[in-house]
Amino acid sequence: MIEALFEKLHGALSENTLRAYRSDYTHFTKWCQEHEVEPLAHEPTAMLNYLTYMASQSSVATIVRRLASLSSLFKYLCLTDTTKDIDVCLALKKIKRQKGTAQLQAEPLTKAHIEKMLPHCGTGIVRLRNQVLLHLGHQTMRRRSELCRFRFEDIIELPGKRYGIVLRFSKTDQNGKGKTLPLTQEIYDLLMKWREKAGEGYILRGIYKGKNINQSLNSSSINKIIQAIQRKSNIKTSIPFSGHSFRVGGALDLLMAGTSLEKIMLRGGWTSESSVIRYLQAWDLMED
Repeated sequence: MIEALFEKLHGALSENTLRAYRSDYTHFTKWCQEHEVEPLAHEPTAMLNYLTYMASQSSVATIVRRLASLSSLFKYLCLTDTTKDIDVCLALKKIKRQKGTAQLQAEPLTKAHIEKMLPHCGTGIVRLRNQVLLHLGHQTMRRRSELCRFRFEDIIELPGKRYGIVLRFSKTDQNGKGKTLPLTQEIYDLLMKWREKAGEGYILRGIYKGKNINQSLNSSSINKIIQAIQRKSNIKTSIPFSGHSFRVGGALDLLMAGTSLEKIMLRGGWTSESSVIRYLQAWDLMED
């Protein structure tokens, strides 16, 4: 039953969402097997016990995500959603109060940091690819999966000798309406230089043994590349840079440049002010 559902959902939901659903369902079924519980035909008390188990080893964010995944799967299967049982909901509230819901924010990768990192991007085509990654990530403020979907064909020339890149899909645009993000002359020139080496297709590519350019780059590789450059640059941060650091750093740079909150939300693709404010408040830049 569950495999048939995943097959039906394929194409309707993003690969990242389906991957999370499958991972969270696997975690739940493993617990069910250990406690002789039927995953798709259990009582609310079983879900309550599962929640108690998670509370002893998982963060609040992970618990909430797993319950949300299970809730969606139960809905798609037209089954009773035990995650919405009153006892389960009250228990989750208690867990949130006891453990707290604060999470570490991604370290902001600002333009100042990027300038320090550019000389340490490696050599040859690896250096060029890494410089493209740093500039493109900071300027577009996109998530890792979205960065990896950009293609050279998405680069367009706008009126007034300006340039942009078309974002065809995003986490907040699952139907693919698309939007155009601005590009500076500097990054446009860099992209054209990289295009001569990489050819058409995806902009970000893996590079095998420093010389053979692959057809694409796995989004999981972005954190590894950024952190390797960070180490070479000797930039010390409380937590290592990650792909999400582009979004936080880009938002901070826009704020410091006097950009309005509405325009920052538009550039970063945020649909609520609370998400942006949470990023900015975490770095004590909202006091003035």
